[in-house]
Amino acid sequence: MKIEQLHTLFLRFPVICTDTRTITENCLFFALKGDNFDGNSYAYEALEKGASHAIVDDKNLENTETVILVDNVLETLQQLAKYHRQHCNAKIIGLTGSNGKTTTKELITEVLSQKYNTIATKGNFNNHIGVPLTLLSIKPDTEVAIVEMGANHLREIDFLCQMAMPDYGYITNFGKAHLEGFGSEEGVIKAKTELYDYLLANKKFVFFNADDPIQVSKLTTTTNKLGFSNQHHNYLFIKFLGADPYVSLKFKEVQIKSQLVGSYNFTNCSAAVLMGDYFNVPITAIKSALENYTPRNNRSQILEKNNFKIILDAYNANPSSMKAALENFHELKADRKIAILGDMFELGTSAEKEHQEIADLARKMNFEEVILIGENFYKTKTEFPKYASFNALAKKAEKIATAEATILIKGSRGMALERLVDLF
Repeated sequence: MKIEQLHTLFLRFPVICTDTRTITENCLFFALKGDNFDGNSYAYEALEKGASHAIVDDKNLENTETVILVDNVLETLQQLAKYHRQHCNAKIIGLTGSNGKTTTKELITEVLSQKYNTIATKGNFNNHIGVPLTLLSIKPDTEVAIVEMGANHLREIDFLCQMAMPDYGYITNFGKAHLEGFGSEEGVIKAKTELYDYLLANKKFVFFNADDPIQVSKLTTTTNKLGFSNQHHNYLFIKFLGADPYVSLKFKEVQIKSQLVGSYNFTNCSAAVLMGDYFNVPITAIKSALENYTPRNNRSQILEKNNFKIILDAYNANPSSMKAALENFHELKADRKIAILGDMFELGTSAEKEHQEIADLARKMNFEEVILIGENFYKTKTEFPKYASFNALAKKAEKIATAEATILIKGSRGMALERLVDLF
């Protein structure tokens, strides 16, 4: 079946499912393969549960009216998404960066939704499967689509751009993330700026942080851009008012107090303000959107439990975000501060060095206590209490904190440090 024909079918049945546990009536089931599963094995089950058609690539399956045999299911999904994107009217904002992508995406969505019919990537489903699924969620009445793009190797962002063809783009920052795949910080910068490369080559529009010298240096050849700054009035000036603990800022004499912890969230809020202003969202609506947004999914959440105030930032971590979290925690006003840090993943050969540097940084902060969890932190040379795993710490839970304290919990997703909350 040609992509044009498949797209006609998709318009009749405009819901995509890739998991038989979430089948909905009259959806299209795409039989994707994974490391430990083959969606082809579930094609008939999907049809029995209500899928209108199953798209498969197992040559042993018969090509019928409801079973559509293609050469490669994943590539077909991506081609369908690109074709759909070419035939939709929505403006697409591409978003990438080392830290803060998902929070920034949610903030931008909240702001633009004040005026436009807006959709965005769900969760952090931002890879070669998530991006096509986001594009295929664009409806005829969708006006703006915010497409988050993640990568851990070079050329991935470029590949996603060729599919999504964004009209606008923004990079949150460049940090020490996925060093295992990128090799170095220079590799990170090269990979992330593939978004800007695409936009400039196709004469599209760039949003940027004018206080980030790397971003500024990459955009010297275009005037098709708009930047925000906390330092220079020749850009869209957004003043940082503080973060103790919540980020507050001022724009056009209007003060905005968010519910986000950490000064590092200032640029995330500023990006949303920048785009809201560009798309003519009233400043009162921008203020309302940012002030009503509440963090979730273990991202910069503040929890109160017994005598503890817990800053839960356990969604993900890399050396850059860990450093920012510690510095912000250091500036926070509190009598007793305890930092509980979990391993940072995907650092490759840099893992030992990066974990030691974070342990050394934490030592300089003079917190009441620092607790390290994970195989990499366990190898560091430090006097802090160290545990090779969460379970090792859980066995000695009564030693974590016994008096009133403000506690930072920060670690990579694989550490699942949100489990600590139940130990207090």
